[in-house]
Amino acid sequence: MEAFELDVPLGKVRGLRAGTPGAPPVLALHGWLDNAASFIPLAPHVSGVDLRAVDLPGHGASDHLGAGADYSFAGAVHSVLDIADALGWARFALLGHSMGAGIASLVAAACPERVTRLVAIEALGALSETPDNTVSRLRQAVGATRALPAKRLRVFPDLEVAVRARMQANGLTEPVARLLVERGVVAVEGGWSWSSDPRLTLPTMVRMTEAQVDELVAGITCPTRVVFADPAQAYLPDALRRARAARLPDGDVTIIAGSHHLHMEDPQAVADAIGDFLLR
Repeated sequence: MEAFELDVPLGKVRGLRAGTPGAPPVLALHGWLDNAASFIPLAPHVSGVDLRAVDLPGHGASDHLGAGADYSFAGAVHSVLDIADALGWARFALLGHSMGAGIASLVAAACPERVTRLVAIEALGALSETPDNTVSRLRQAVGATRALPAKRLRVFPDLEVAVRARMQANGLTEPVARLLVERGVVAVEGGWSWSSDPRLTLPTMVRMTEAQVDELVAGITCPTRVVFADPAQAYLPDALRRARAARLPDGDVTIIAGSHHLHMEDPQAVADAIGDFLLR
């Protein structure tokens, strides 16, 4: 994949490009604390499109948000639209994994006139919260935010240690973890540190209720294909993810045996599930 760089209102956004210029445009959005390298294994299996995988703000090689800003889902919607504007794309498809699929869900619901199709891998809608946890979540988020400046970044003496840490944290194989680590670290005194903004690790202050997520998913009017791994993630049990997918006005679901990063670990199976969906 070839590197590219864009100027958007919040700073520089960098990413990786594959496919055919002038083909149907597809914007790929990675998961939480991942980066554009998340789509390197899948890219060769998705042909006939102009694929742009970006490092979302605060991730990978893209700029961090300015002082005092926070990484809300609402802000991410505008970041995606700013990226599409910088690419000159009036209409485009979205391909998202995990957090990226959640952000893509919001963009598709908010801007149906711009999103032609949506492929959501391992997420649909947003993480929800029960109303009785509203205050405790708010207190936790504010406390963690105020305490963040006193925390020190972890420094890895070499890349191999960082790769092993990522493998252990996410249950990834070595080649997959290495792709994400090599794009997700920066050289510092004493070795390497994660390039992602530490503010990305803070708890979300306010989440939607499940009823609000239902309404959000029902508002995704573009054709949507959802790909889930089996077994399901603990935060999105199978019954819940199927119930969400059933709310799509024009959607279908494929479930593939695999891990959360199945688009990296088994890209051919995910590409087969996507098929020609992005080309229609």
